[in-house]
This record gives sequence, structure tokens and C-alpha cells, in this order.
Amino acid sequence: MGEQTSTSPDAIEAEIASTRAHLASTIDELAVRAHPKEIGRRQVASVRSRVMVATHTPEGELRVERLGAVAAVVVALMGLAAVLHTRHHSRPHDRHHGRRG
Repeated sequence: MGEQTSTSPDAIEAEIASTRAHLASTIDELAVRAHPKEIGRRQVASVRSRVMVATHTPEGELRVERLGAVAAVVVALMGLAAVLHTRHHSRPHDRHHGRRG
């Protein structure tokens, strides 16, 4: 198993105190990381980073072709939503009036 060494009680106590301090520090760090505001801050930072990578070259220049493609998709989705909204609101609402017989 492990190597046995004869260590003085004072050295053992010092090692235990050091280990306790390290564990307390680790627990404090985990508590901060688990705090909802901290989780939200990290997620926002992550999204910002991904957006920068997707929209800029490694040299920092804007990737216009990608932004144009994203804008086109957004416009298409907004148009589709408008068409679906118009169709939904232009239909008679028979389902609310029960059966006709």
C-alpha cells in the first residue's frame, strides 16, 4: 500500500489544518459557482463569446456574409410567423361554438 513514514504529531496537525483550509476554499468556490446569478453571468459570457466567434474572423473583422445569412433567415421566419398569424385569425372559430347539427 502507501509508504509509511514517521511524522511528528505537530507535522500531522499542520497537514490536517492545511487540508481543511484547502477544502474550505474549494467549498466556497463551488458555492459561488452554483449561485444563480453567477450561472447566468457565465451563460451570457459564453453566448457573447460564441456570437463573436461566429460573426468575426480571428483577426477581428466582421463576417458580413454570415450576418447577411442570419438576417435573411430572421426575415423569412418573421414572414412565416406573420402568414401563420394571419391565417389563424382569419378562420371562423367553430370549435368555440360547439357542434352544429
